[in-house]
Amino acid sequence: MGIYERKQREKELRRQEILHAARKVFSAKGFNSTTMEEIASQAELSPGTLYLYFKNKEELHTSLSINILAFISSQINRVVEESISVDDKIERFRDIFIEIYEQDPQILINLFHLQSGETLHNLSDGVMQQLKKYSTEAHGAIIAVVKEGIESGIFIEEHPVALADVIWATYSGVVLWVDSKRLLNDQKDFVKSTLTTAFRIMLQGFKAK
Repeated sequence: MGIYERKQREKELRRQEILHAARKVFSAKGFNSTTMEEIASQAELSPGTLYLYFKNKEELHTSLSINILAFISSQINRVVEESISVDDKIERFRDIFIEIYEQDPQILINLFHLQSGETLHNLSDGVMQQLKKYSTEAHGAIIAVVKEGIESGIFIEEHPVALADVIWATYSGVVLWVDSKRLLNDQKDFVKSTLTTAFRIMLQGFKAK
């Protein structure tokens, strides 16, 4: 391995260490209360070093969201290739969505806020390209399954992109809505049960008469 390759590997390792530290601090304190100085301390680095890897706190938090989005994309793309019915594929999407929420709800919630917020204007081109890449891949996998359902006569004759948007909007909408309800009752988390109900109703609505 040459000097350049070794430096690149070391740089990526350091970047992952920063992300690992950031996840701990964000999970403990939340986005608004966390500072770059606290993340640097957790990573045992100087704040200046952090800024060599991430433009600002928003970009650092977004990078964690991109990791979640990349994982979603890889999981649902596998479903597309499975030899199961279209209905089962949609239900597998639901199961994957629930599993990912249960693994890291706060980062997922941030991803959904990110996709509709002003944070996008504060990101570097590289991070924006990553966000677009994995968003496109995930959306494309959902569209592929919807097309399969339409072409086989199982789903209604609607634009596949519109139906794919309904699936993703159902996921993000339920997660954000239930999260807002938890401000009133933080002892309850109805995401799993609400998503299960929402996907059952949605799938019924997709069916051709």
